[in-house]
Amino acid sequence: MKGQFIVRIETSLLEFSDYNNIPDKFDNVVIFKPEYPPSPHSEEDHAYIETFDSKLKELMKRETNASGN
Repeated sequence: MKGQFIVRIETSLLEFSDYNNIPDKFDNVVIFKPEYPPSPHSEEDHAYIETFDSKLKELMKRETNASGN
């Protein structure tokens, strides 16, 4: 998944343009901004967009310094 994804590891902010390149462990998700397909959206596009929430939740589970962890 392409977009803008920024995570914090210690005092560094690391930016990724591909969700799959985000490391397995990091301190915090700072920015989660996936690219939306261009309009008008097909049914396939809507199905893809609906995965964004679960992808963010997956990242939040990988945070090592999240509140509540």
